[in-house]
Amino acid sequence: MVRILRTVDLSRRLKREEYKRRLPRLQVALREMAFRLYQEQRILVAVFEGWDAAGKGGAIRRLTGRMDPRGYEVHSISKPQEGKDRHYLWRFWRRFVPPDQKQVQVFDRSWYGRVLVERVEGYAEEEEWSRAYREINSFERQLVDSGMMVAKFWFHISKEEQLARFEARRLTPHKQWKLTDEDWRNRDRWDEYVDAVDEMLVKTSTLEAPWTLVEGNDKYYARVKVLDHLHSVLSAELG
Repeated sequence: MVRILRTVDLSRRLKREEYKRRLPRLQVALREMAFRLYQEQRILVAVFEGWDAAGKGGAIRRLTGRMDPRGYEVHSISKPQEGKDRHYLWRFWRRFVPPDQKQVQVFDRSWYGRVLVERVEGYAEEEEWSRAYREINSFERQLVDSGMMVAKFWFHISKEEQLARFEARRLTPHKQWKLTDEDWRNRDRWDEYVDAVDEMLVKTSTLEAPWTLVEGNDKYYARVKVLDHLHSVLSAELG
């Protein structure tokens, strides 16, 4: 198996002064791009996946921080509570149906749960999650063929950095709600998740919807990288 996660340089850092200079500029530029999406009736689909406590939520808040709230929607995806008798992609397809369709659709976790948590925790049979790579590629190709842009991010941090963030949450009263028994259980299966992530990256990074690896040990660096990449994607598409 190709070990993609081993190639991620987690030593990358961004100084606070540089972060404070670049972040607001990118936020304003993305707000303007979001308005262009509205004018042209185009949709950006931004998918955020990564380790627990890797910084997905913070990056999403910076992405949407200066956007018109009428123009974006953040889908926080957890274990399915409905539609269990339907194909697993059904609950995602339905989020792209008008009239509630916003021009920026953000997924805080996504359909990739099929080949990550459902695979590792045994919620899906091997035949099901093995088939899902083809199904997901087809799903994303259809989104792109319909005129949408798909940007996918995997937030990578070291096991040591994750433990430090877990402990910080445990010791900070207003952050304790973020840390659950499930987080600790997932951490115990770290190596199994590494295998699942590596295979996911290899099999679902396509020309239409490539993965972007985000070096997440430094939150400033990670946030700016995400916003800068999205700005590049939109600039290339919208001109």
